[in-house]
Amino acid sequence: MDQAFEIITVDADNVDQQGFFCYMSKRKAPGYTQKRAWLAARFAEGLTLRMVHEVGGRTVGFIEYIPGEFAWRAVHAPGYLVIHCVWVVGKGKGKGYGAQLLDMCLDDARAQHKHGVVMVASDGVWLAKKEIFLKHGFEEVGQAPPSFRLLVQRIDDGPLPTFPNDWQARQARFGAGLTVVRTPQCPYIEDATNIILELAAEKGLHAQVVTFQTAQELQQNSPSPYGVFGIVLDGKLLSYHYLQRKDFDKLVV
Repeated sequence: MDQAFEIITVDADNVDQQGFFCYMSKRKAPGYTQKRAWLAARFAEGLTLRMVHEVGGRTVGFIEYIPGEFAWRAVHAPGYLVIHCVWVVGKGKGKGYGAQLLDMCLDDARAQHKHGVVMVASDGVWLAKKEIFLKHGFEEVGQAPPSFRLLVQRIDDGPLPTFPNDWQARQARFGAGLTVVRTPQCPYIEDATNIILELAAEKGLHAQVVTFQTAQELQQNSPSPYGVFGIVLDGKLLSYHYLQRKDFDKLVV
């Protein structure tokens, strides 16, 4: 690497000083304050957040993970660490930061005597694609519609993580109209929710918001593996991520 860097561990004591990578310039925005409050509870459950900071530069990447029992993804992964997010952006790409963050996560899993590390990947947006994990020794052990992949790097011979197999039933429970499923896990979700509600109102759609308050509620009821955000229309998953107006108009005629 051609530039000095440090990896900072963010915890309850320094989160207000360090932030959490996303929305750093919008600390008074609802999305930021909601994520900050969410983190306060998650640190006590074993959440780990690490950020890559280039000395003399800026923060260019981060990883967030948590024990599977408390994961905000619709997966069954007790005894594993589950990665929520791992990103490297801008000029930080191509320097091996992502690999180092994954290595640190795996080291933590070994130190905590976990079965391994789990990641939900997707070819869509808001989630990392599977290729970086496969190159790092992960294997694909499950799939879910429309494009989700369940990836794991195992440390021992413990039971494999699994996706639920009742997606249609989960989606159907939200009933008629449009439902935005959300959580405070990602600071971008606040704006994404408001945009969808505005677009739904323009089309005269009845819309409701369902907020999952706990990981257990999410794991049992989420309409997709992503868990922390979703759009359900008339009992079917419309999208697990935000939609721009042109995309919404194509899907909702």
